[in-house]
Amino acid sequence: MFPGYPTDLFDLPVYGLARAEKQAMLNGVLQQLTAYHYRHCQAYQQMIDCSPFDFRNAAGDAQLPVAARLFKDLELASIHPTQVFRQMRSSGTSGQASKIALDGESARRQSQVLVKILQSWLGKQRRPMLLIDAPSTIKKAGSMTARAAGLQGVSLFGRHHCYALDDDMQLNVERVLAFCRQYEQQPVLIFGFTFLVWQRFIQALMTQGIRVSFSNAILIHGGGWKKMKEQAVTDKTFKAAIRTTLGNVSVHDYYGMVEQTGTIYVQCENGYLHTPVWSDVIIRNANDLSPLEHGESGLIQVNSVLPTSYPGHCILTEDLGTIIGEDDCQCGRLGKYFNVHGRVPKAQVKGCSDTFS
Repeated sequence: MFPGYPTDLFDLPVYGLARAEKQAMLNGVLQQLTAYHYRHCQAYQQMIDCSPFDFRNAAGDAQLPVAARLFKDLELASIHPTQVFRQMRSSGTSGQASKIALDGESARRQSQVLVKILQSWLGKQRRPMLLIDAPSTIKKAGSMTARAAGLQGVSLFGRHHCYALDDDMQLNVERVLAFCRQYEQQPVLIFGFTFLVWQRFIQALMTQGIRVSFSNAILIHGGGWKKMKEQAVTDKTFKAAIRTTLGNVSVHDYYGMVEQTGTIYVQCENGYLHTPVWSDVIIRNANDLSPLEHGESGLIQVNSVLPTSYPGHCILTEDLGTIIGEDDCQCGRLGKYFNVHGRVPKAQVKGCSDTFS
C-alpha cells in the first residue's frame, strides 16, 4: 500500500479547482507516486535509470510517461503477486491485452472516484437503467475486461437493470420495449460502448422501424470510435440518430482506458471532454514528446493520482487530441477540456519509457 496517501483528495470538488491550486496538488502527488513506483517496480526503475529523467524535481508536464502499449508486453506492478485483488485487461480484440494488477485499496479508490465523477453528471438518485450489452459480459471467468468493469461501475447508478442484448449479442426487442413502456416517462439511464449502442441497438431498432419516446433519459457511452469512423458516423450523426430513435436523450461520450480505470473524461453539453480534479491531460509533440500549447494537436498523455499498485499514474497513449482550453468552458466546469481525434495512424508510439528493453 502507498504510505501516506492523501485521503482528503476525494473531498475535492470534481470540476471545482482552478488551475494553480489543482496543478500544485497534482505535482506533489505525482512526484510521490513516481518515487514510490521507482522503489517498488523493477521494470519502471530501469526505465527511469535508462533516461535522463530526474523524477525528484519534475513537475506534472515533465513526469516520465509510460507508453500505454508497454502494459501489453511487461508485468508492470508495484505490489507482490499475493497482493493482487483483481487483474484488469483491455477489451480490444486485436493483439495482446493490457494487464493491470490492482490490490484491494486501488480497486476501492478507483470505484470511489468513478462514483464521484458520475454523480456530478447524473446526481445521486438511481434511475431505471438500460444496459446496451449482454448479461454474460460481466460473468465471464478470468480477469475483468474494461468493458465489464464499465458495466459494473455504472450499473451502481441504476435500478431495475435491463440488458438490451442476448448472450449472442442480438437485440431482445421484447425486453427492450417492455422496459421502455414501463419507464419512458421517468428519468432513465442508458449505458453502453459506442459501437454496440450504434450497431446492435440503434441500427437494429431503425431496421425494424421501432421508435420509443423517453421523456428524460441520459446516455453515457464510450470507446469504439475507430469502427464508427470507418462507417462515416460522426458524433453529430450519432446523437441525431439517438434522439430520433429514443426521444429526449442527453448524450455524453466519455474517454477512458483500462490503464487508468476509474478516471473518465466525460463530454459536456458543448461537446468537450473534461478533466476531473484527480487527473490531467497533456498534449505532446509526436516527434520529440515536448508539451504543446492549447489548440495544437498531438499525442495525449493522461496523468492520474489513482494508480498506486502499478506505475500507471503518467501514461502516454496512442491517441491524438487537442486541448481547447482550461477553466473557461461555457458549461462552467473548471479544468482542462479537450477533443480526441483518434489513434495514431499506422504507427506505434515510441515514448521515453521505450528505452527499457
